[in-house]
Order: sequence, then structure tokens, then C-alpha cells
Amino acid sequence: MHYLLFYEVVDDYVSRRAPFRAAHLALAREAVVRGELMLGGAFANPVDGAVLLFRGSSPAVAESFARQDPYVKNGLVTRWYVREWTTVVGAAAEAPIP
Repeated sequence: MHYLLFYEVVDDYVSRRAPFRAAHLALAREAVVRGELMLGGAFANPVDGAVLLFRGSSPAVAESFARQDPYVKNGLVTRWYVREWTTVVGAAAEAPIP
């Protein structure tokens, strides 16, 4: 299944993330290597949140990522939540429709 991890962030997120960015990206790259994180990034214009796409058997993979993320631990993320996403079109779709 696919799961979307949504982040809502502080107003000055871009300027405040610098000290934690390397650790955040390292955590993300480790999740990619394990095959859990497929895509991730911040919204643009304005940078007021982020979405990360995970693949797993339950939302636990995305939830665990959020709990370990330096952005969350250091207060840059004001709210996070995970939604199951039923993907039906595309090469990586979990429930492809012919």
C-alpha cells in the first residue's frame, strides 16, 4: 500500500531548517534504500508544508519516519498526519485498474 505523510510547518520553516537539513535528508535517504520512501519534498510557492510518499504494509513506516525526523523533533513541523492512498494508475500503482 501507499501512504502519504503530510507535514504542516512553521512560518519561517525555510530559514529554521538549515541546522537539521542534513540529518533529515540522511533519514530520508536511509528510508529510500530500505524501499520505504518513494518520493518526498516541500511544497513550493509558498513553502508551507511537505508530502512524503511511502510504500509499506501499514502506515507504521510513515509514522515511524515522522517520529524520528529532526524537523518534527525540533518543532519545525507543527502537525503531521498519514493518509492511506489507493493508487490505481502508473507503473507503481498498488491497485491497478486495467
